[in-house]
Amino acid sequence: MEDFKPILSDCIAGNQKAQAKLYQLFAPKMFGVCLCYARDRMEAEDNLQEGFIKVFNNLKSFRHDGSLEGWIRRIMINVSLEKFRKQHLLYPVEDVSMYDSVNYSDDVIAKISADDLLKLIQELPPRYQLVFNLYVIEGMSHQEIASAMSITQGTSKSNLSRAREILKKKVHENFSELDAKNNCTA
Repeated sequence: MEDFKPILSDCIAGNQKAQAKLYQLFAPKMFGVCLCYARDRMEAEDNLQEGFIKVFNNLKSFRHDGSLEGWIRRIMINVSLEKFRKQHLLYPVEDVSMYDSVNYSDDVIAKISADDLLKLIQELPPRYQLVFNLYVIEGMSHQEIASAMSITQGTSKSNLSRAREILKKKVHENFSELDAKNNCTA
């Protein structure tokens, strides 16, 4: 495990080269985190920049008792949560009842690329996307999600369920389109 104390001390002292080095070390992975919570690459880039500003402003509070990467990741997620709360993204969701009784094979997901799956997740209504990512990717409990998003646990569970159903439908639709195209060209 790499010792980041010297570079962190330099960053706290305002050394721009040290800050650039810290950014270069963690930005690629943190961009992936931001991309999970953003509607598009531009929003992810904004969240990354805002997140690193918070990282540099709060480095003094890093206690070195956990991983630096985990601490930075948490900041990136919190930036996304803050943006969500500020924008009050409570867009009405299309009639979700059309997703209620749809059953698809889970092996369909194995046939779609990670980039395509990420794009489908980004197409979810914002609240569903956020709950899905916090639960599935971050491993947060519904209680933690409810607290972070100022919703009830029941709402968190409902949003996760609906997000999964919407994703299953979208994956199936996209896979069927790809499969049909492949059959036409064969």
